[in-house]
Amino acid sequence: MGHCVEIRYCRQCRWLLRATWMAQELLTTFAEELAELRLQPGTGGVFEVRANGVLLWSRQEAGRFPEITELKQRVRDQIAPGRSLGHGDRQRPEAPE
Repeated sequence: MGHCVEIRYCRQCRWLLRATWMAQELLTTFAEELAELRLQPGTGGVFEVRANGVLLWSRQEAGRFPEITELKQRVRDQIAPGRSLGHGDRQRPEAPE
């Protein structure tokens, strides 16, 4: 069964373009894992990303939009833990000696 990502964006702030770009990036990166990606227009400055109902990013809480690499990492951690994202992936701490 595939996973679902939802991007809720403020239509009043005209954030549709940002939401569709992030959606395209996520659909490209997680082509095998995603069964659905929803864009949900909202109001009041909302910009939230959820995977399988779990809130991964809230512009209100973070005070900013996510960088695409950090958004991909959060989505990956929720739907495909352990999967490498290639050169854009965060550096993982090395095991202590």
